[in-house]
Amino acid sequence: MSATKTFPATFLTPATTGEAVLAEFNAEAAKALAGFTLPTRKTENWKYSSRHLALAEVLAETNSAVELPDERHLVDVGGYRIVFTNGKYDRAASRLPESDELTVQPFAAMDSLSPTLVRTLHAVTGNTEFPFATLNATKLVDGVLIRIASNRQIVEPVQVIYDHCTTTPGSAHARVVVEAGDNSKVTIIEEYTGPADIPLLTSAVTQFILGKQAKVTHIRLCMEPEATQHIGLTTVAQNRDSQFLAHNIGFGGKLRRHDINVKLLEPGGFSLVNGIYLTRDSQHYDNHTRLEHIAPHCESSETYRGIADDSSHAVFNGQILIQRDAQKSLANMSNKNLLLSSGAEIDTKPELEIYADDVKCSHGATIGQLDDDALFYLVSRGISSDTAASMLSMGFINELLEQVPNEKVRTLVTEQLIEFLNRSFAGSPEAVAERS
Repeated sequence: MSATKTFPATFLTPATTGEAVLAEFNAEAAKALAGFTLPTRKTENWKYSSRHLALAEVLAETNSAVELPDERHLVDVGGYRIVFTNGKYDRAASRLPESDELTVQPFAAMDSLSPTLVRTLHAVTGNTEFPFATLNATKLVDGVLIRIASNRQIVEPVQVIYDHCTTTPGSAHARVVVEAGDNSKVTIIEEYTGPADIPLLTSAVTQFILGKQAKVTHIRLCMEPEATQHIGLTTVAQNRDSQFLAHNIGFGGKLRRHDINVKLLEPGGFSLVNGIYLTRDSQHYDNHTRLEHIAPHCESSETYRGIADDSSHAVFNGQILIQRDAQKSLANMSNKNLLLSSGAEIDTKPELEIYADDVKCSHGATIGQLDDDALFYLVSRGISSDTAASMLSMGFINELLEQVPNEKVRTLVTEQLIEFLNRSFAGSPEAVAERS
């Protein structure tokens, strides 16, 4: 087997700066990773993205934090804040509750990992479908367990920030586990950021476990700079009558890859998974989703929208899987894409895999350009062609953006979207902002 198809030797060594409580977990993951090969174009789930991997640039672990200019797209949503700096939990930068309704436990502060937590962490380790989750486990230096007590509603959002504070190339690996107790409610906002022009790798895994009648809203913002390679995995386990509402928003870069894997384990569960992705220049963004109905009487709804410009490339691969016992399932999936240039490319593959016979499912995907009739209508009323194109593009995304239940997040994304569109068109920023 060619050495070029295996993970670099540096990545096969367990984290050297991690905590003792994680040492056994790191070592077991490293052993599994040694048997893995890097994805290639022949790897179905990576056939569009494998060529964008540039691991040789990011072999070091970014452990020593440095002060950086405040040029990143951070938004303070208020409420509680959990900060990871170079993959390690940063207590000083965090803002935590003083209540037992919401507890945050760093792995490093635990005497030992509980059997339940170990099972959760291992759930995605060693799975060849998610090789970078095993890399994450091998190099994990810290993580946090967020617990929401049963019958409690956390009114303020919980913001989790992953920040690269470094001036040298390297990688950072973080893990967050969220346990929402029965009949609890919480909003988790994840934001990824870092310095510009430095080759970096973010390997992130977030795992949600929802108790009965729990409601979790998850907003995920991938705002890292161009040079950062981002490979993330979100897993969700839903119990009876729980609700998981996801809003995944990302701007492209050297490589962006996000997998979300939802399992509806008991009757009455509902999942909403929405996504927005934008690429330009030679950027690459790859979305892979799987919503698995295991129990009967569950519902899922998935809507993703993307815009690609210049010579960029975006991918959407969405799967709805209805298992044999998941009778009376309702599921729908929609993916719509907009190409702003002839050099841009989007590959979309919505999939339905159904083993039950009493279900209602639908899926569809489109790839197109701006509507000529709509452009003509706006131009005929005195609006410049560039501004008209910007307005239509903004409207295309806004249908999903308006569903994000946090005004500060919507404002941040709108600002970045305006900047994105004003690079694509010469339209007036004021006109685009007015339309938003």
